[in-house]
Amino acid sequence: MTERLNSLRDFKIKRQDIKGVNKEKFMDSFNKKEINRRRTFGIISHPDAGKTTLTEKLLLFGGAIQQAGAVKARKAARHATSDWMSIEKERGISVTTSVMKFNYRDFEINLLDTPGHQDFSEDTYRVLTAVDSALMVIDNAKGVEPQTEKLMEVCRMRNTPIITFINKLDREGMATLDILDDIENKLQIECTPLSWPIGMGNRFKGVYNLFHRQLHIFDPGRKTLGQEGIVINDLSDPALDELLKEQADELREDIALLEGAVDPFERQHFLKGSQTPVFFGSAINNFGVKEMLDAFVELAPHPGVRPAVSREVSPYEKEFSGFAFKIQANMDPAHRDRIAFVRICSGKFKRGMRVVHHRIGKEVTFANATIFMAQDRENVEEAFPGDIIGIHNHGTIKIGDTFTEKEPLKFSGIPNFAPEHFRRVRLKNPLKAKHLQKGLNQLAEHWGIQEVNFSFEGHNIERTRGVRVLSLEELDKGDVSMEIVSARMARNYSKAEKIRKVIQSIFHMVNNGYHMIAVGWIQPDDTVKGGTGWGVELAKLFNRPLNVYDQERKTWFSWKDNKWVAETPVIIDKTFVGTGTRNLSDEGRKAIHELFENSFGPAKKN
Repeated sequence: MTERLNSLRDFKIKRQDIKGVNKEKFMDSFNKKEINRRRTFGIISHPDAGKTTLTEKLLLFGGAIQQAGAVKARKAARHATSDWMSIEKERGISVTTSVMKFNYRDFEINLLDTPGHQDFSEDTYRVLTAVDSALMVIDNAKGVEPQTEKLMEVCRMRNTPIITFINKLDREGMATLDILDDIENKLQIECTPLSWPIGMGNRFKGVYNLFHRQLHIFDPGRKTLGQEGIVINDLSDPALDELLKEQADELREDIALLEGAVDPFERQHFLKGSQTPVFFGSAINNFGVKEMLDAFVELAPHPGVRPAVSREVSPYEKEFSGFAFKIQANMDPAHRDRIAFVRICSGKFKRGMRVVHHRIGKEVTFANATIFMAQDRENVEEAFPGDIIGIHNHGTIKIGDTFTEKEPLKFSGIPNFAPEHFRRVRLKNPLKAKHLQKGLNQLAEHWGIQEVNFSFEGHNIERTRGVRVLSLEELDKGDVSMEIVSARMARNYSKAEKIRKVIQSIFHMVNNGYHMIAVGWIQPDDTVKGGTGWGVELAKLFNRPLNVYDQERKTWFSWKDNKWVAETPVIIDKTFVGTGTRNLSDEGRKAIHELFENSFGPAKKN
């Protein structure tokens, strides 16, 4: 095992041979070097496993920030750099994807901190299509949790290489061998420890680096990154006994057991996603983080081949290509901006270059592309495969869109999520919108459309068709989403139990439906009045098709490019949501009826 691990220090990345590609299309040696030193990875975990804290520590070691935010101190002045939304700062969680670029040991690193909260897991799934590897964070006390299992399934579909960091060793948790067994049994991946903890909880003294055969004993109060702590290169060193006392012999026994019982690390198995190197530590105290990062930049793959529908695309090809994997609105609240996150797959990006946007068949100019540090951005002059750039989007770019200089490529494997329930969905109006409710119910019956009426225990509704009673656990799932919506509307997320439950059920209405239809009055701040506002703002947040009939202007509007545009809708999706005001006018009733006729044809006769 020693020889295998030591040999990994000097591994060299070999040029990939891609079938069907003319070698004259490849870059020169300088550009290849730029590609080979890039590492693009995402961090995945179950909520509260310490993912965002670890992200902050990696940025510290990379020199991207000088002081980490107090993730748990929600009232403190500092917050996690990667958590830029107010809801993230207040609750200490991640609900959006943050892209952060920094340099470490002459490696150019693109780090994607993905949402941990399950309400925003679709964002995480798409992000995983844009990375070359992933860092999985697991809570030492809880082991493998449900969200981690779901994300691991996505990684397995693409054979994404996974590096594992077992966090929170400064607290009591599962026995080290037990948590390794938990990972192997639940995630079906072979674990090979490349670091080993010295105790846990109050007895946690640091980590032994199996990768470089060094022992680092840390001081949890150490404030500067320049201090390496105490380093011991030989386990037989008497200094080890002085520092660790009885734990010295425990460590020697553990290492001897590992060398005889654990399969050695095989990089080819790691690159295929069948083996994961495991590191232990405590992100909040910087225990084991640097050891993991040092091994990561050496082991993780550089940007590789990307599958397209017509062929495979090598990162070394001269012609530029890339795809949009995420759209983010309102990163700058002062400017209602909309940014498309584009992963570069081949060639070299240069500011001002012209590329073909293949879905719409038009040539466009990338004039003001940006690189990211969470919410902060700066213009970029050039970028290489593996880099993530931001393109200002005026409503023309959609997730999965491909950009190339000439060749009409379409990159595959980018998930497009349909609703889980393929039904016509309607919610009893949360603010007693009985008139529109009755109108929608009657139209649903006339057109033979299946209804789902969300309710909860103790809540009386008039309808009896398709009633779906939500449990307390289900109601709570929408909390984070609705808090974001309440902030956008400048309204309080009600603490009154029944009203709160009604508002929570709106999350299920929009989440299970797709196309949002509402009737009310559009306000100057672009919110909607009349029992529709919560659902409308949630539909905006989820980037769902959204139409509102404004009863004052007697016109249908669509939400496009962060503004209302006059447009008559047609329902073409398999599920839709209807909600609106109780003060339904004759014009509003007529507009809804015409919408059904235009969308579904003549009503069915009873």
